[in-house]
Amino acid sequence: MSQQDGARALLFDPFAGISGDMTLGALLDLGLSGEWLRDFVAGLGLGDITVHTERAVRRGIDCGRVRFDLPHEHAHRHLRHVEEIIDRCNAPDRAKQRSREAFRRIAVAEAAVHGTTVEKVHFHEVGALDAILDIVCSMAGIEALGYETFYTRPVALGSGWVDIAHGRFPVPAPATLRILEGVPVTGLQIEGECTTPTGAAIVATLTEGRQPPALLTPQRTGFGAGTRDPETHPNCVRLVACTPSGPPADRLVLLQADIDDLAPEYAAPAQEAIMAAGARDVVFLPLAMKKGRPGLRLEALADESTLDAVIAAVFRATPTIGVRHWAVERPHLERETVSVEWRGHAIRCKRVVLPDGSRRAKPEYDDVIRAAAAENVPAWQVRLEVEAAAG
Repeated sequence: MSQQDGARALLFDPFAGISGDMTLGALLDLGLSGEWLRDFVAGLGLGDITVHTERAVRRGIDCGRVRFDLPHEHAHRHLRHVEEIIDRCNAPDRAKQRSREAFRRIAVAEAAVHGTTVEKVHFHEVGALDAILDIVCSMAGIEALGYETFYTRPVALGSGWVDIAHGRFPVPAPATLRILEGVPVTGLQIEGECTTPTGAAIVATLTEGRQPPALLTPQRTGFGAGTRDPETHPNCVRLVACTPSGPPADRLVLLQADIDDLAPEYAAPAQEAIMAAGARDVVFLPLAMKKGRPGLRLEALADESTLDAVIAAVFRATPTIGVRHWAVERPHLERETVSVEWRGHAIRCKRVVLPDGSRRAKPEYDDVIRAAAAENVPAWQVRLEVEAAAG
């Protein structure tokens, strides 16, 4: 199975939210073979599972839909149990890596919400067979269709309350919102839970919040139906196979302020406060100002959606009385997050593709420091070994 018309990019448009089954339905609509999906599920070794591929209409939109008939089970799995299932499945290596990363995102979010560790998290809803199937089949199906680059429009969250294993929680569920940190969101005016932890993990893992470039050429559109069919809106997700025009670039806002009365030792807490308000990056540069006074130039990058909050944080955290800002574009290298195992420690790495086609990987600093301390090994040595394994 190969991607048609040269479209190598996939744009997620979760205007009514996203879930695992909605993603699979949209992939089916994009051309994923129902026979391929049934064969793939049969090869997972997860028991007697029947795969239903069908059509469904949501407020006049014809959608793909995937349902699983599952064997009854009471298993509450830990992350390692889910990773064992992923490791032994018949998916390509990149699909396995993305599946592991999606479940790790869920585990990290659940651990943070419930005040425990990743290793102790019990997967209830997200550890059930349907979630495993949704994530692994989605990642393998995307690989089968040949998509390599991923973007997302804002993810609709919904509002109200939802019943989960831990009780009644507000929408969006706390773990879902943590999974989507760094991803643009919207849709708080829609009633009900629009985005599930499984759907959030899929879109966050693949796109990391990357928004589409200014120009792209749509090649094919797929709609995936959700379970509900409300009268207020079409409950489906839209995936657009497309070809980006020109190098990928983020559309951001650059903020700048020149400050002559901020003591240098207070630049670091100001930087932290501005980052906490939503800035993507904040730097201070030494500056020679008028009358020979030494000063600091603050520069921050922010999304348009967080501009007001970042400006307010600059005024609170520094003594400046003015901020300049203007729109910028930031071309970037294609990237993906992979997990590399080093002496039993999972270390996240950001891997990029250079213009000449070669690859470069950078391990996450916090993961390197934690693993180095646990094994009593210099951090620089850990980084070199992980870079070699991830390259």
